Parts: sequence; C-alpha cells; structure tokens
Amino acid sequence: MSQTNTGHNLDDEVAEYRDPVHNVDPLFVNRWSPRAMTGDSLAEDALHSLFEAARWAPSAFNNQHWRFVYATREDDEWDSFLDLLNDANRSWARDAGALIAVFSKVTLDHNGEAAVTRSFDTGAAWQNLALEGARRDLAVHPMAGFDWDRIHDTLGVPEDEFDAEAMVAVGERADPETLPDDLKEREEPSNRKPLDEIVFSGRFE
Repeated sequence: MSQTNTGHNLDDEVAEYRDPVHNVDPLFVNRWSPRAMTGDSLAEDALHSLFEAARWAPSAFNNQHWRFVYATREDDEWDSFLDLLNDANRSWARDAGALIAVFSKVTLDHNGEAAVTRSFDTGAAWQNLALEGARRDLAVHPMAGFDWDRIHDTLGVPEDEFDAEAMVAVGERADPETLPDDLKEREEPSNRKPLDEIVFSGRFE
C-alpha cells in the first residue's frame, strides 16, 4: 500500500499511476474501471449492495430518476444483455458476473414536467454504485458501446418514459492476462487532468 497525504492507503496498483494532490479519501482514487473478470457468478447480496449504495444518491425533488435493469450470467436473459453490447465490449464483458442497463426517468413524479437533471442525478447514483464496487474490490466497468436503438425494446423499458444512460459490467476481478491482447496494455488506472484545467474561479477561462 502507498501512503497519501491523507495518511490513508492507496492500492499499490493505483499508486503507480495516480497521486492525489489534495486531501481526499482513498476510495475515490482507488476506484477505476477494470475489464478483466473471472467469469464467476456474482453473489446476489454483493450485487444488491451496489444497488443499495446507488439508492442513496441525491436527486432533484427527491425524484430518484435512476432505474437499473440487470441480468446475472445464470439468468435466461443473460444472452439478450450480452447481445446488446458491441463486439469490442462483448469480447471481455462476457466474463462479467452481471450486466446492468442504466436508465433515467424523463419526468418528475409530482408534476409530470421534464426532469432536466435526470442524467446528472443518475450519474450520481452510478458513482455510488461504482464506489461500493471498488470498496468490495469488484470490477465495475461502464459502457457506452451498446445498441442504443434496441435496448428499450429488448429490455421492455418504455422509451417515452425513460432514457438509456449506460450499461455496466460487474464481476470478480481477474488477471489482466485473461483479456484479449489488444486490451491487456490498457488494463491500468488512468490518471486525471489537473484541477486548473477543470476548475475556474469566478469566470470560465
């Protein structure tokens, strides 16, 4: 383990690539998006703990816009979920323990008006899910590479009521050597832009 300026520990595999400048909990830095998964089943309790973490995210008017539709590799629907992925994602996500489709409700429950922050708030729920996965040392990897045109019909989600936001693969972590050759070299935590590129005081520069 590597010491940060918080006095807490970063995972060794993360510390090689990431060095937080300011005082934050290591959980935020330790979270990344591995692809290598074992192909083992995922315990139902572990999976539902991820959804429980997502449940407590903040949202406008407490609308809780997020919806998760999932299949584990034991479910009859597994192949339908896998078939939604593009070839590149399917090549590794087939070893996940569960695949999750993330949607957001387009209207507010209390007045039927457009929920303009639905993607923003659903992103907060996804982050909660991802952080709980990182805490459990699971591989949690979001994907935009899926069939956006078919996902509503395939999963029975009303297209006029919910937007598709992402798909997510979750599983027990595996050695990167199990990945296809073109992905092995990418199986490492990515760094982040410095704060002065993303944060502006008073006016955007």
